Amino acid sequence: MRTGEPLVLDLHEVRAGAGELVGGKAANLGEMIGAELPVPEGFVLTTHAYRAVADPLDLTGAAEDPAAARELVRTAPVPVDLVELIATAYGRLGLDVPVAVRSSATAEDLPFASFAGQQDTYLNVVGAKALLEAVRRCWASLWTDRAVSYRETNGIEHATVRLAVVVQRMVEAEVAGVMFTANPVTGRRDEMVVDASPGLGEAVVSGSVNPDHFVLDGHTGAVRQTRLGDKLVVIRAKAGGGTEEHTRGLPDDQACLSPGQLRDLVTLGRRVQQHYGAPQDTEWAIDAHGTLWLTQARPITTLFPLPRTDKPGLRVYFNGSVAQGVYRPLTPAGVAGLRLATGGIAAAVGFRVPDPKAGPPLLAESAGRLFFDVTPVVRSTVGRKIMPNVLDLMEARSAQVMRGLFADERLSVTQRSPWRFLRVLARIARRTHAPVAILGALRDPAKARDRAHRTAAEIERLLTVSGKLTHVQRLAFVESAMPAVTAPRVARIMPLVPTGFVLTALAGKLLGKDGEQDELRVVLRGIPHNPTTEMDLDLWRLATAIRADPVAVRELLDTPREELLARHRDGSLTPVIHSGLTEFLGRYGHRAVAEIDLGVPRWSEDPTHVLGVLANYLRAEHPGLAADAQFARSVAEAEAKLAELVARVGRRSRIRGRLLRFTLDRVRGIAGLRELPKYLLVLTLARMRAQLLVLGEELAGRGLLAAAEDVFFLDTEEVRAALGGADHRELVRERRAGHERELRRKHLPRVLLSDGAEPEAEALAGAEQVEGALTGTAASAGSVTGIARVVLDPTGAHLEPGEILIAPSTDPGWTPLFLTAGGLVMEMGGPNSHGAVVAREYGIPAVVGVSGATARISSGQRVTVNGSSGQVTLDEM
Repeated sequence: MRTGEPLVLDLHEVRAGAGELVGGKAANLGEMIGAELPVPEGFVLTTHAYRAVADPLDLTGAAEDPAAARELVRTAPVPVDLVELIATAYGRLGLDVPVAVRSSATAEDLPFASFAGQQDTYLNVVGAKALLEAVRRCWASLWTDRAVSYRETNGIEHATVRLAVVVQRMVEAEVAGVMFTANPVTGRRDEMVVDASPGLGEAVVSGSVNPDHFVLDGHTGAVRQTRLGDKLVVIRAKAGGGTEEHTRGLPDDQACLSPGQLRDLVTLGRRVQQHYGAPQDTEWAIDAHGTLWLTQARPITTLFPLPRTDKPGLRVYFNGSVAQGVYRPLTPAGVAGLRLATGGIAAAVGFRVPDPKAGPPLLAESAGRLFFDVTPVVRSTVGRKIMPNVLDLMEARSAQVMRGLFADERLSVTQRSPWRFLRVLARIARRTHAPVAILGALRDPAKARDRAHRTAAEIERLLTVSGKLTHVQRLAFVESAMPAVTAPRVARIMPLVPTGFVLTALAGKLLGKDGEQDELRVVLRGIPHNPTTEMDLDLWRLATAIRADPVAVRELLDTPREELLARHRDGSLTPVIHSGLTEFLGRYGHRAVAEIDLGVPRWSEDPTHVLGVLANYLRAEHPGLAADAQFARSVAEAEAKLAELVARVGRRSRIRGRLLRFTLDRVRGIAGLRELPKYLLVLTLARMRAQLLVLGEELAGRGLLAAAEDVFFLDTEEVRAALGGADHRELVRERRAGHERELRRKHLPRVLLSDGAEPEAEALAGAEQVEGALTGTAASAGSVTGIARVVLDPTGAHLEPGEILIAPSTDPGWTPLFLTAGGLVMEMGGPNSHGAVVAREYGIPAVVGVSGATARISSGQRVTVNGSSGQVTLDEM
């Protein structure tokens, strides 16, 4: 033991910043004692005490053999001086006083990982000898299988973790449990949730008892919901040490907490939350004298953080990231790029944008995701009519959630007149020249497409950087590309997008009782002039060319992906692959998975995903699965169905039949342009990325960043400061760590309220679940049965021909996988989301908006996708 290193500290000496010395649990307990919260007295054996025992041991490979590591630590000799310090500190609590001995790891009670129950706790320990043995076992529990696995899941290095041990006077609890100072299921910050049972809280924490469950008003303590548990198991302290479990013969039908005790808990919860400034997961106990004790507090790690707002009242936030099919967090540069994009478009269509770099005032960001404040829409009569109908086409489950909000009296309508909306619409129409664009497209779709493509060519020309730029000029390009070049021109194309939707709705009205919506969806298959579809077909044609060269086929299928990438970069790939891939990337290299984030490498930088898709295509040997054949078949089916519907309607009314043909012809003529605005925005982001990367190389060369790619963890103002000499390496390290944590987040709300509530979670919590039934929204007609393949990230994903792709959501980076998919099931999206559109074009059945699909369906499971009814049925495993 090195001198000067504290081995034992009284909890009164510990505060929140001492986590590396005493672990997360002890740091929180000491912090709460300092805040005069009712925490039982005690002491802590610091991480130096653990090191005194563990450092002499050979723990190399401990993570591979945790059982051996545990035994090695548990039986290791404890220095005599340390034994004496433990005995002295224990004696200060009283003679053979019962204590709780609790593990407190440095990686514990963190904002992003609670480590709840990963290390051991021993209750009602009596006597110095028993105390030393409990301490040994706590040290050893750093190497339980569950703790090792949890660290690996959360990306925490085993070698960096140390363990402290908390020893506290035991609370002889009459009733105990846990309390969340925000509702962990629905996210509501104005509710507290209490689970309680007689005896020690271990029964509740361990899940061995069915406790009483209370949902309380977080301000008044009033009970909003009660569900009494049977409380059949009670754990109590045993005379002489240890605990014993009692099992009741009959359920206890009386609440174990009185209304007064529940109010006391809420009062205590408010104090704890106010001290920490964030919702807390607490453990508590009430002793025989009625005294309420706090035995633990840590952040609630599962709550989605709220967007910051200075606007009064309840706000409604729509998740724009999810709507774009992007689950992963955006990089700071990605957020900055989208703020510039949305701000530029908003200004181009006539909205006031005080700060273009911040984006429009309705834009918010949280956890690396973009949200839109749609409160004015929800509180408007016109907004309530329009927004859900638009979402029905784009993100169907969000539409359901929105409609559910209309019954919330806190979100009652405040804007009943339509005139404000009409004025806004007129302003947008005037700024975008919408009437001229729409009438031109109705008169001649081909000329409208030509104009759109000329605009696209102009954008690409203006974004081409020629000559050598100064660093200041490069940064100016990044900040001006969206608002000055792309947004004003894209705004002129955008009126064609809703025109396609309106014409589709009109066609449905004209069809009336003479046809079904499924038949109308058939007409929407094989839509031409879609840049995403054209990209996928070009990639298929490349695969076809490669298939004709056996040497190229073997190279692509048999060479490890890393080696393929290296050959691509040094130009040594087989000629047909090299020339074809170079040509493809020359046209589409600006695209990527999660491409709306300019911080994500483009395919031109890393074509690993493209190479993987090509390999998948080569495995699709069945002629009927050929993408070009499928697309041609979809076109033929669509045209045949169009003629059939027109003839059917024409038999009733010749005029209506002619109108239907006109409408459907125009839909097929312009609907493919719906992807063009995003295509151009992504192209712009790629050009911005290229210039930022040059600046990153400069800053890395000057030692102000650790690597050139770190520039994507800064916004443009921070890049400007770095060019002026600011060292952002520590800031980037922190942001990278936060980004890595967010990459592991498994749940994203579609809609979020400013009180933390997730309306979809509230609806699901109150809904009856039908076992085995998965229901979503019909997106592409037809039915198919096949083997499921759950894919959470398309990069490197392998999809056998005919397999059913089960995905959380998709953006265009996913769509090459569709060419070998037999069907599609998505957790997110609506019948006109990216995935649904491409699925229809390729004629594969699809169901979208299936909540929890990636968790409820397993790879290898046989499923039937009915893209007409919106049903997904599962065979028993």
